[in-house]
Amino acid sequence: MRILIFGAGVIGSLYAALLAEAGFDVSVYARGLRLESLRQDGLLYKSNAEIRKAPVKVLSKLEAGDLYDLVFLTVRENQLHAALEELRQNSSPAIVTMVNSLETYEKWEAICGEGRIIPAFPGAGGGFDGNVLDAALTPRLIQPTTIGKTGGREKDLARVLHRAKIPCQIVRDMHAWQLCHLAMVVPIADAYYETADPEHAGRDAALMRKTAKQIRDNLDAIAARKIRLSPGKMQAFRLLPAPLVGWALGFVFESSFGDRFMYRHSMKAPDEMRQLHEQLYRWLE
Repeated sequence: MRILIFGAGVIGSLYAALLAEAGFDVSVYARGLRLESLRQDGLLYKSNAEIRKAPVKVLSKLEAGDLYDLVFLTVRENQLHAALEELRQNSSPAIVTMVNSLETYEKWEAICGEGRIIPAFPGAGGGFDGNVLDAALTPRLIQPTTIGKTGGREKDLARVLHRAKIPCQIVRDMHAWQLCHLAMVVPIADAYYETADPEHAGRDAALMRKTAKQIRDNLDAIAARKIRLSPGKMQAFRLLPAPLVGWALGFVFESSFGDRFMYRHSMKAPDEMRQLHEQLYRWLE
């Protein structure tokens, strides 16, 4: 099976490494400084205490006739439309969209071609130590890679991920899942941007209570629109007292998990997160 990773940031690089190590034929499409780094050193990543080099091909151009069984689209939300426009010129049949967004998948298919989108979301996070990827998969109980139902193709994708030992789950309504996910992560990112000491935001008890309340308000507004919260554990943010949730958030913000999966992305991509903030609250209004 031939797989293309369109986007060589943290998420794309991690999935590329894991899929290549599982024996798939993986190519990575990159640009700019990341392309130069990959051409010079290859895709380097940390595995336990060892630095390894993933067996991937590196591309600087996507040819119209260069076909792949799966294209994993791992770009930021503000790069999404340009990427879909480029993929419209390529005839690969399945585009796995691993992007934070509230747009409908029908809108994406209007850009790249009908029947090509398999909506999904990564369960991973981390960063780069120089040109070496330092990232990991999110624990299964917290957030495995999530795939939306698309007439059976989601099962084929799940089999690919299982072979690469990437935990995954299939949900009935991926748009609802994305909406609930943003209802949580947007206030978390906002908390980092609001404080003068984002690295230790979890120490600010008042900020954590405010964040917990905003998450609850967001989920209440979604539920009021008769949208089923997904996953069901999101109900905990609505049912538990905000001070208790805020106390728990403080521990998460200060943990190694918070550093790897929350802090690094929020601080590296403030433009994307602020755009998602505007999307979410415009939708909620």
